[in-house]
Amino acid sequence: MDLKELTTFRTIIEEGTFSKAAAKLNYAQSTVTNQIQRLEKELGFQLFKRGWDAELTASGKVYAEEVDGLIQHWNYVLDQAKSLKKEEVGTLHIGVIETVAATILPLVLQRFREHKPNITCHFTVGNTDTLSNALMDHTLDFAICGEPHSIPSLHFEPIYHEQIAFIVSRNHPFAAKSELHLEDLYEYPLIAGGRSCLYSMRLEKEFSRFPSMPFLYTISQISSIPSFVKTISSVGVVLSSLPLPNELVTIPLQLKDPNIPIGISQNNQDQQYMSSARKLFMQLVKEQWSIQTTQV
Repeated sequence: MDLKELTTFRTIIEEGTFSKAAAKLNYAQSTVTNQIQRLEKELGFQLFKRGWDAELTASGKVYAEEVDGLIQHWNYVLDQAKSLKKEEVGTLHIGVIETVAATILPLVLQRFREHKPNITCHFTVGNTDTLSNALMDHTLDFAICGEPHSIPSLHFEPIYHEQIAFIVSRNHPFAAKSELHLEDLYEYPLIAGGRSCLYSMRLEKEFSRFPSMPFLYTISQISSIPSFVKTISSVGVVLSSLPLPNELVTIPLQLKDPNIPIGISQNNQDQQYMSSARKLFMQLVKEQWSIQTTQV
């Protein structure tokens, strides 16, 4: 049984005779007859009474009631197969914050390649503000970033929490202290991410109870902050998951709320249809973070 045989059967019913059905389908009448004979052989019963007019048998009438549903289902299956074939090639445009790019992203990509070896990925590394703007412009399929604030067109699904961490070189006076307070940071310049970074905004909020902010250098690339802290007598402000060289240590300073939610952000309009590749990559991100947490 195939789609052509089902379509021929329905056309005979609509046109009333084999010859009219053949003319409409642009087939030879013998082709129409052969298709129906094959269909009857496969079904195991006769569909039409033999004669000039295409009169259905009792079994044929029952089958005729189901044929439209069968054709619709067949077309649906074919469409799905075409979609799946199309989704085996192409490009995903994914935004990530730096800490994700430096930690779980390589492992996620390794697993993704096992399932979708012909799908390429283009990764854009940036802060949450930059990635959110790209999502609104539809230049990214989704982003792994912090929670965008006051952007109703974006949907955010939290996965885990990052923490703000303060780092110094091992020979820094703060490295030997067992307790530090926020006001101690005024003794040295801070080196932190750009003003639009979520954790920089959180930092400003923490210092809002003081008359002013400490002296501050801002660097848009968070992963470069350790290099500056190694060279300059300063305090670096990073996210706790950022890998640190041996020359640096974190210092015991706690903010009132050091947690920053990290998750998957998408444009609401782009959620209506998601390819299997996109769904798979997002699922692998969640699974990999769960694995990392369990190992820790």
